Amino acid sequence: MKAVKKQVTIECFQYDGDLKDANGEFYVCPWAVEAFQNGTIYFKDQGEMYIKTLEGDHHVSVGDYVIRGVNGELYPCKPDIFEKTYDISKESKNGFTYSFSAAFELVKMGHKFARSGWNGKGQYIEARYPNKGEEIELPYLILHTAQGKVAFWVPSISDLFATDWVEVE
Repeated sequence: MKAVKKQVTIECFQYDGDLKDANGEFYVCPWAVEAFQNGTIYFKDQGEMYIKTLEGDHHVSVGDYVIRGVNGELYPCKPDIFEKTYDISKESKNGFTYSFSAAFELVKMGHKFARSGWNGKGQYIEARYPNKGEEIELPYLILHTAQGKVAFWVPSISDLFATDWVEVE
């Protein structure tokens, strides 16, 4: 029997030996920070990183990718296997892909996001916060279109369940 792997978008980061910068700030995606804080990702044996997976604890070497699967599970992947299996979105500012809920938290803080599958080059969303006294009083989302126009934007059901959100400049 043969099977073809279904096309899915995963979230991942390439482990470089740490999760924090010199100032002690996390520079990995939000779900990795959460996994570290809840003990799913941990360090032992002179700073070696491990992940608690469905199959037990796995060591993560520098250069390995840490993948969040379709059910939120984490697992390491060697770079050669990753490169044969996945393509990293070239649109992503930081190489990460996000679920809508993770992207939305960053949008609320001023970050700009797009779906990697959107056809319009340069399209992205951002949050707007009205100034006091403006006609529109509540925050809202806008879409910058590929044609350079701006429009109000409401996510579709597909957008809400998508995991291919990428941060853009």
